[in-house]
Amino acid sequence: MELSFEQLKSMVVFAQVIEQGSLSAAAKHVGLSRAVVSYHIKKLETQLGIKLLNRSTRSIALTEAGSQYYERCKVIVEQALAANQQIENLKNDPTGVIKISCPVSVGLNIIVPALNEFRQFYPNIQLDVNLSDEVVNIIKEGFDVAIRGAVLPDSGLQAVKLSTLHTCLCASPHYLLKHGRPTTPAQLSSHQWVLYKLSASTLDIQKGNRSYKVKLSGNVSTNNAAARTAFVEGGHGLGRIPTYDALPKIKSGTLTQILTDYQLNDIELYAVFPPGSADSKKLRLLLDYLKDYFKKHKIELS
Repeated sequence: MELSFEQLKSMVVFAQVIEQGSLSAAAKHVGLSRAVVSYHIKKLETQLGIKLLNRSTRSIALTEAGSQYYERCKVIVEQALAANQQIENLKNDPTGVIKISCPVSVGLNIIVPALNEFRQFYPNIQLDVNLSDEVVNIIKEGFDVAIRGAVLPDSGLQAVKLSTLHTCLCASPHYLLKHGRPTTPAQLSSHQWVLYKLSASTLDIQKGNRSYKVKLSGNVSTNNAAARTAFVEGGHGLGRIPTYDALPKIKSGTLTQILTDYQLNDIELYAVFPPGSADSKKLRLLLDYLKDYFKKHKIELS
């Protein structure tokens, strides 16, 4: 089926109907009459040969086909807006320094590669990147933004979610050969762990509807995520490691994943910044770029 310009317009109108919640609200949002919006929906359904919306006098509801079609239409609208925004940004090329705080492992593996690309588009923006696993006071120390795995309550900071990172349980083949391979959550507490001092000393693990909480202990602890991975590789205990960091080592054979049929809590990755900083054009550009980067590389990071 060929796509005409008129159908493309109808797809945008359809997406706005869903976003705004009604034909009238969508008509007001896109500057058309309600009758014209209704015409676009009916024409789209006729062209596709399938019903997209169940309509009554008071409400609209997506059909199953409509729900799937909306997801595609929404992407078209988002890409068009992003294209316009990128051109607008190029018209008013931002300058200045962005001072960034970021954990070491996430920084080296994810954020720095993203910033490398960002600088290709915005060479006049200067970056001051500080890698540390310690949670810094970004207002006191003058940071524009910090990358964190959680938002501290009552911190007074604003936050934007960048992505969700998965984690897995790992050990070195040498450790498993010497101490045995745990096959149930109950066995985990009897093993040595490489402890990451900036996270909880308990592990939450699930399978189906059952949840387990495991107390962790070990003779090696560190405040650095990269060091934790290195100690696990060295055979000093089990470790909970971000999947993006563990997968290359699992493939190379220096780490082995355990309890693969159990699930761990994900790490929600945020950019946090002082109130009012979002008004800075250069920071908005960076935050939008990082969100798009994570979306584009989602499979590689999970």
